[in-house]
Amino acid sequence: MIVAFSVTPLGVGEDVGEYVADAVRVVRESGLPNRTDAMFTSIEGEWDQVMDVVKRAVAAVEARAPRVSVVLKADIRPGVTDGLTSKVETVERHLSA
Repeated sequence: MIVAFSVTPLGVGEDVGEYVADAVRVVRESGLPNRTDAMFTSIEGEWDQVMDVVKRAVAAVEARAPRVSVVLKADIRPGVTDGLTSKVETVERHLSA
């Protein structure tokens, strides 16, 4: 499964990059395949693995912010591995045709 999620601390002002970095650090240290862009962090693995990492990433932000907003989207597709790369490669292949 692939989960794309964003964690936003609320009540800490406009500059939230430091807080978001705490969440991304948890994801990167998990060892699961992941990718971060301007809006979301995507992580790939089994349901329990991925949700544990998301929970810990949220907790890292929650430890420093009075309120946290989470947006999460999941692609649950059993048997697919390396979806973070293969889905993008498919689109790129079509674009280059």
